[in-house]
Amino acid sequence: MKEYAFRLKKGQDLKLEIEKYVEAHQFQAAVIVSCIGYLNEAILHNVYQKKELIRLRRKKLNILSLNGTLSVHGNHMSLTLIDDQMQLYEGHLREGCVVSTTVEIVILELEDYTFYRELDLETGFRELDPARR
Repeated sequence: MKEYAFRLKKGQDLKLEIEKYVEAHQFQAAVIVSCIGYLNEAILHNVYQKKELIRLRRKKLNILSLNGTLSVHGNHMSLTLIDDQMQLYEGHLREGCVVSTTVEIVILELEDYTFYRELDLETGFRELDPARR
């Protein structure tokens, strides 16, 4: 296993920057082990209603967690946020999650695996298919 850590700055898009990082490092299998920071805009895919997007604009949305499996073959990330009114929001990470101050991310690469994504006819989604190298 190999660890990576990086920081995003104000104005950067959380999803796009993670995808760029995955591509730049050619991760075959990796996981997000830590993500902390603030957003001022967020777009999440509501996992309970397939087509609904949650759009948020606040001064500060605190990232409580970002979990995900990462690979050049496809990513799957779920984000949990809390606002200044203690309201929680959760969903799949989409483009449009804009860093307000900073976001710190730690990724762990699993060098013995390759994460593929195969279409699952039952779910209709490209689901994780991990393979040991």
